[in-house]
Amino acid sequence: MNSEAVKNRSLSEVHASVDATTKRGWRKLLAFMGPAYLVSVGYMDPGNWATDLAGGSQFGYSLLWVLLMSNIMALLLQSLSARLGIVTQRDLAQASRETYTPFINYILYFLAEIAIAACDLAEVLGMAIGINLLFDIPLLYGVLITVLDTFLLLFLINKGIRKMEAFIITLVAIIGLSFVFEMIFAQPELHKVIAGLVPTLPNQDALYIAIGIIGATVMPHNLYLHSSLVQTRKFKKDKAGIKQAIKYNFIDSTIALNLAFFVNAAILILAAATFYKSGMYEVAEIQDAHQFLAPLLGTKWAAILFAVALIAAGQSSTITGTLAGQIVMEGYLNLRIQPWVRRIITRLIAIVPAVVVILVYGESVTGKMLVFSQVLLSLQLGFAIIPLIHFVSDKSKMKGFHINKTTQISAWIIALIIVSLNIKLVFDEIENWIKTTQNPIYLWVTVVPLAIGFLVLLLYIVFKPFVSKYKNYIDNHSPHHTKLKLDSLKNYTKKHIAISVDFSSADEKAIQHAVDLGGINAHYTLIHVVESVGALFYGNKVGDHETAIDKALLDNYFEALTSKGYTVTTKLGFGKPSKIISTIVNEGNYDVLIMGTHGHTGIKDILFGTTVNMVRHKIAIPLLLVKD
Repeated sequence: MNSEAVKNRSLSEVHASVDATTKRGWRKLLAFMGPAYLVSVGYMDPGNWATDLAGGSQFGYSLLWVLLMSNIMALLLQSLSARLGIVTQRDLAQASRETYTPFINYILYFLAEIAIAACDLAEVLGMAIGINLLFDIPLLYGVLITVLDTFLLLFLINKGIRKMEAFIITLVAIIGLSFVFEMIFAQPELHKVIAGLVPTLPNQDALYIAIGIIGATVMPHNLYLHSSLVQTRKFKKDKAGIKQAIKYNFIDSTIALNLAFFVNAAILILAAATFYKSGMYEVAEIQDAHQFLAPLLGTKWAAILFAVALIAAGQSSTITGTLAGQIVMEGYLNLRIQPWVRRIITRLIAIVPAVVVILVYGESVTGKMLVFSQVLLSLQLGFAIIPLIHFVSDKSKMKGFHINKTTQISAWIIALIIVSLNIKLVFDEIENWIKTTQNPIYLWVTVVPLAIGFLVLLLYIVFKPFVSKYKNYIDNHSPHHTKLKLDSLKNYTKKHIAISVDFSSADEKAIQHAVDLGGINAHYTLIHVVESVGALFYGNKVGDHETAIDKALLDNYFEALTSKGYTVTTKLGFGKPSKIISTIVNEGNYDVLIMGTHGHTGIKDILFGTTVNMVRHKIAIPLLLVKD
């Protein structure tokens, strides 16, 4: 494998570091188990605690169904993320970079970073609150102390992914056991717990909390994280090996996410059985929950276990947030920096707003900050979920392991629910701001256009694959038609003919017209441009997988024509097709350029123009367009 391929691995320092090829039976299952536990801690971080406490104290058991629905959503989406990583050996960010234009990718990267910053904000506040509750250290100092966990991450990553997984599983066990005892102390009413699984929304405030719960449960950065972590396993890349890896990772996800569901449900039930039952409907602050637990449950251990579990949740989730940040940066920007630098950057992005808010408004608003951070996470979900569904539904990308129609429909329903709830939330919030602000004009010229812009971007991501025939392949750039069926030919005066090929169905007609025009005595030059991300940056030095495939396909065309007696040369360019094709044609001695077209290709043509349209303005020789 060349150095470029190694460089572009997701989490290259631990890629394929866990060998599952030599294991058998339950040992093989254990070899695959681990990635989902790192993902699951994001589903029980302090942000979840805030939304669960708010939901339980305000609405009792009535929002339990939201947690259950969110867990089902999470299981499906995380399994899709794992499938993408296993089959394509690309994480979600890499797949997006290789599929969308640089402009779209920069926006998606920015949104992903916002999601990670919001997540890390919740972790910072949660750990600081836990430290404050256990050791009576001021919240501001607790926030600053959280910077030190950078060194813990460095230590764990240097010990290998299995050591990190073992550490995380230990913390998850502490959280789980803590809430087992909390449930024993609280003694919730079982019939009300069951009734809470029936869907209902008491009022508008419940919708806000419900969306926060969804955002805290189905987390966008976890989709990036899971698609990368599954690549830490070394397994056979044949059909049987891939199928087995998908199965074992689904088992891993099912166990880990159900444990996360238990923790979240336990927090909400605890709040309902104590605060809601006692008429304390406004307990949304974690500090208040800790203060009231001991007198309400009659034991100091309830409060102590609560704080211990909170610190464990914050510490475990902060590690996965860092890894997600590394994956997003490397995937979208192809930019690799030292993990400790990445950790510091991520942590500072979260610490700065936390410190400012605490200094200006005091410690009493931390609960609202936690809930807001989770709503912000939910708003980013559509921009991660929709590309993921498109990728795993693509037969070419997934090499036969694409999801079936039933799973596709289920995934799109989940995406529709999440996006619809978020659009309603944004609309209601903007409407409320306009009604209550003294200068609504500022909102009309700032917030409203921004919201419309993100809606347009969302629609672009949703509909682009459906309106465009052209697709960029992640791993397999195979043509649809490579066998040329040439009829008896005539000899004309054109002696040097350039033919642009892209390995689509249009090539056959373009080449047929070329040989009809030039005959057996003409000289033909086949031009193809590699337009991968690597080609755009490194030109003819890229040496990536797509270049190798394209060269092989170009050689196939060469052999097919030369075997019939034609004189043929090939030229492989690198970069933007319109620019490279024009340069090759203008520097050569060609009589005519022939290009195949696919007709109208939708939004991409409108926004960016077509290759054909740009080439025709740059070349000095006749251009013959052959429509497929």
